[in-house]
Amino acid sequence: MGDFPLVLASASPRRLDLLRQVGLEPDRVAPADIDEARVGDETPRQLALRLARAKAAAAHALQPAAFVIGADTVVALGRRVFGKPGDEAEARRMLWRLSGRAHRVFTAVAVAAPDGRMASRVSDSRIRFKRLTDQELDRLIDCDEWRGVAGGYRLQGRAAAAVQDLQGSYSGVVGLPVHETLGLLEGLGFRRFL
Repeated sequence: MGDFPLVLASASPRRLDLLRQVGLEPDRVAPADIDEARVGDETPRQLALRLARAKAAAAHALQPAAFVIGADTVVALGRRVFGKPGDEAEARRMLWRLSGRAHRVFTAVAVAAPDGRMASRVSDSRIRFKRLTDQELDRLIDCDEWRGVAGGYRLQGRAAAAVQDLQGSYSGVVGLPVHETLGLLEGLGFRRFL
């Protein structure tokens, strides 16, 4: 396909930074406004995939002559989903539950092409946190990095010191699995790479 615009359907500065790291500058950032509530008994993986596809579809409906990237990250402990904490107390509860345990981070990415095709993938990563002391937990809360992120932590921030093990995609945990995203774009005919 020719030189079509690239749209990122996300307000996440981390997703934009990850695209820029690999030489992709979206022509537009147009966050999709969708209901992100869990539906029925969907698994965390299914939730992430449905939301990424819905975001890509919503933004593509407004910009049909573009390649549109939609993404969603879900942090899960078993089937329990840890969304973006609404306040400090909720962030503290989330981090306390993740302390000393392994959890999963599912980041789904969906790409809609100008011809209407859509493709998607899910990055599945496993992270084990060390057992956090009360002081370490206080520091993670006090730095405010919990705001606006699933699970109440940023892997690329101070929470990195709590990670004992990471299996999977670092960029996926940060918010956009770069390898998968580039593969989807290329597979749908996007040609504006480095």
